[in-house]
Amino acid sequence: EVRLVESGGGLVQPGGSVRLSCVASGFDFSRSHMSWARQAPGKGLEWVSGIYIDGTTAYGLSAKGRFTISRDNVKNTVYLQMNNLEPDDTARYVCGVPREYGTEVRFTDFLYWGEGTQVTVFS
Repeated sequence: EVRLVESGGGLVQPGGSVRLSCVASGFDFSRSHMSWARQAPGKGLEWVSGIYIDGTTAYGLSAKGRFTISRDNVKNTVYLQMNNLEPDDTARYVCGVPREYGTEVRFTDFLYWGEGTQVTVFS
């Protein structure tokens, strides 16, 4: 069974930091690209970051140089380190496996995804 379980969210003050984790199982994690996306209440899903199987990273505009994605293929875990958080970062953060179309990796189109973890930035 494919499972993606996010954790690490919570209440954090503006300017604070949090590290999200996503533990994967049921598929070959080391051969899968991974993505983080988020959804705020009343808004659509917004892509945040992606990491390729070779460790190369990509970031959306929301990252703003503040977020860092990484992976540990031994632990089958992908991380999202978020620094200098702002109230607009408040959302449920979801990790997933992006679909591939030929040579293109579509980080916004998930094959698998988890339930997410809530991050609330509030003083």
